[in-house]
Amino acid sequence: MTQLTPFHIAVQVRDIAEARRFYREIIGCTEGRSDTDWVDFNLFGHQFVCHLNPNLGPQGKISSHFNPVDGHGVPVPHCGVVLEMQAWQTLSERLKQHHVHFVIEPHIRFRGAPGEQATLFLLDPSGNALEFKSFKDIPGQLFAI
Repeated sequence: MTQLTPFHIAVQVRDIAEARRFYREIIGCTEGRSDTDWVDFNLFGHQFVCHLNPNLGPQGKISSHFNPVDGHGVPVPHCGVVLEMQAWQTLSERLKQHHVHFVIEPHIRFRGAPGEQATLFLLDPSGNALEFKSFKDIPGQLFAI
């Protein structure tokens, strides 16, 4: 597997201050550049940008479709990061300590199969779906068939 370059993804949020609190305090991201209507975060080495959408309103949420995968309703669309197992376990514990509501609780999916992975899903306060996953052998399992 070659070295990957960082991805860039931008999502809509209903409140910039709320997004800052969630991504900095709950997820543990560091903040980069920002303005009144957007903020960059370092999401495990990737550029994750929250853009204010005032049309969402203070209680507004982005909605997801839920697709059945391995007996769970996976929110679509979603984005996230594949982490080393120790980083995934640390994040999972951090999220539990912050009493985050999981869409799909941290667990091992596809146990014993080539794509066996640790995974968890959650929504940010604006309803953006996030997945964090890990494999015992990322290069060997990430695209396994």
